[in-house]
Amino acid sequence: MYKKISLKIRILILSIFCIIGILILVYTAIENKNLKQFKNGINNSKIKKTESMKAENKASKNEIQTIKDEKQKQIDSLTEKGYNDFGAKNYKIAIDEENQAIALDDNNSRAHAVKGIALCYSQLNETNFQSGLQEIDRALQIKPDYGYARFNRALALELYGHYDEALIWYDKALEVDNFVWSYYGKACIYGRKGDVENSVKYLKIAISMQANIKEEARAEEDFANVRDSEAFKELLK
Repeated sequence: MYKKISLKIRILILSIFCIIGILILVYTAIENKNLKQFKNGINNSKIKKTESMKAENKASKNEIQTIKDEKQKQIDSLTEKGYNDFGAKNYKIAIDEENQAIALDDNNSRAHAVKGIALCYSQLNETNFQSGLQEIDRALQIKPDYGYARFNRALALELYGHYDEALIWYDKALEVDNFVWSYYGKACIYGRKGDVENSVKYLKIAISMQANIKEEARAEEDFANVRDSEAFKELLK
């Protein structure tokens, strides 16, 4: 039957099939291109969305960090004010400022240490002494090797007449911080005890570290029991 079809018709049929084939190839190529563009569009959208989310997260983190930084500045400022007011003997003000700092961060070891010693000095009674020690102990619980808190514990014990225990804590303070006032504190205690040798020994160290300690020692009542000794007089020349 195929042989009966004329050559022209066969060529026409073949041409039609070729055209159909070409159209299929063109259509497939267009579809593949559209599909690729569609996929690229989705991928680009995902990338943009991811980048947008990253940018938002970064901005959010920056905002959170800014808030944290501002809070820390406030805490540090209150703690420093309390420390300075304690030094100026404004004990009640110092306690209030450290309370504000602690309310913002209960793990502020410095605020607890300052509040503790301010309590001990604000009113010389057993209640304040015990409350002060609790605050100082809280500072040491947060930071066991905190030299300033160890020193404050020694100072509080000395203030309330617990001299032997105070000496132990001055030594503990010196284990982590070579602080001039720890040596001076030990010299004062030995001065109270009338121990000329040890009083002069530790006062000499303090003077070697800070020359104006001599002026402090000349007016210090704690040295009344050793003041007339030749060794003490010689040291303060």
